Amino acid sequence: MRQGVQLQFYFPEGARHGHVLLHEWLLAQARHCGIQGGSVFRALAGYGRHGRMHYGHFFESAGELPVEVRIVTTSELAQRLLDALDREQVGVFYVRSSVEYDWTGGA
Repeated sequence: MRQGVQLQFYFPEGARHGHVLLHEWLLAQARHCGIQGGSVFRALAGYGRHGRMHYGHFFESAGELPVEVRIVTTSELAQRLLDALDREQVGVFYVRSSVEYDWTGGA
């Protein structure tokens, strides 16, 4: 069993850093930092700090549904990614949790 960190980033699906979608930019940065994997999840509905609800079945909510980027890695690599976000001045809400992780089946 390995000890590590899970990072979860939350933002609207249409959020960008420069001209790149934020979820694509985050995954590219994670890869550049040496993190071995990450996933992007799109919500069915949600609300953020402003309290406004967004639903996937309303055209008006296009591009505003919550997206989660989830990464499990070592504490050192997680900090490297967070430092990159600070350097690039990317303002995004995140959760950092301690986790245990491993592979099954002798992988």
